Amino acid sequence: LPPSVGSLYMNIFSHCRPMATQKLLVPPPAALLQPLLVPDRLMLGPGPSNVPPRILAAGGRQLIGHIHEEMFQIMDEIKVGIQYAFQTQNALTLAISGTGHCAMEAALLNTVEPGDAVLVAVNGIWGERAVDVSQRLGADIHQLVKPAGEYFTLKEIEEGLAQHMPSLLFITHGESSTGVVQPLDGLGDLCHRFNCLLLVDAVASLGGTPILMDQQGIDILYTGSQKVLNAPPGTAPISFSERMFPHISRGGLVKFGGVGGERIYSPISLLFSPRATIALPTGLENSWKLHKENSIYLCEGLQRLGFTLFVKEPEARLPTVNAAWVPSGYDWKEITTFILNTHGIEISGGLGPSAGKVLRIGLMGYNSTKFNIDRVLHALQDALQHCHKSKM
Repeated sequence: LPPSVGSLYMNIFSHCRPMATQKLLVPPPAALLQPLLVPDRLMLGPGPSNVPPRILAAGGRQLIGHIHEEMFQIMDEIKVGIQYAFQTQNALTLAISGTGHCAMEAALLNTVEPGDAVLVAVNGIWGERAVDVSQRLGADIHQLVKPAGEYFTLKEIEEGLAQHMPSLLFITHGESSTGVVQPLDGLGDLCHRFNCLLLVDAVASLGGTPILMDQQGIDILYTGSQKVLNAPPGTAPISFSERMFPHISRGGLVKFGGVGGERIYSPISLLFSPRATIALPTGLENSWKLHKENSIYLCEGLQRLGFTLFVKEPEARLPTVNAAWVPSGYDWKEITTFILNTHGIEISGGLGPSAGKVLRIGLMGYNSTKFNIDRVLHALQDALQHCHKSKM
């Protein structure tokens, strides 16, 4: 090398030290050198629910490749399981990577263009979230609003459709923030008369109360894995009818579903658990019946303890998430904390419009048993005796 170049190299190398002599500035976290400790709790909040041993075991299987033949088969089996759970024959049916909220965003992102008129039925936090997401997409938002704990009638929805002529109606089937279930019969036909697509959020309701996608004319339906399905969070079953194909504005979701034989990377082990539960071990009709009976059993027990149920109409109560007013003089946070620390049971306070007003008790899938109901009723009775009650 010319002297000048050689001198340059020597100067560089003289200032470089081998990696072995570099000092680490960030030590390994001491906590992560200890075994993982997770408390054993009965999860009777609005989700997630406890995962049964059979489904835990499925999720712990050894990994395989995302393009292995066996993985394709698992994805196809999940698809037919979703078709059963949703009661649909839609070809574009899949489990996407993410929670139910991710499915909400995917549904709206793939159907809404800037300037589209979107009508959102708001009677709890999930309608509010749909408004937020749609606004970020540039939609022309219109809202139908009902007080928390109430549902929408066909007449009210028809008036909204006639007034705003939207291309999409969003409605929540099981509003977990308030414990109300939305009747869906006749809604699909009504929307289609106005050339409007029907998008339904069934995250908290699927498997716990009847929903029939094709028969009820639902165009887009999604749920989450961590509620009645009792799988870990992270996958969201979703289905699209052929009516919405012309409305798809972005193609990423279609590619994910393997349309045309194309597959992309999938969260392999996260799909093992839904594969084990999506067809519901007891069958749909038995699951609906079980959740209804156990919800009634819980509500009767709550009323015996002096609680007032938040949803007045019995038929409008969501069987999977049951809401009751916080008794006068009590702090909801003190009650839920006492029950968690003393009895190892999670129940929840309100959310969105019900925040600070109600207690929410979830009975989902594996957790929906009379034994668990008796446990939580005993815990509530204990809490009312030991928690501070204000005289005001």
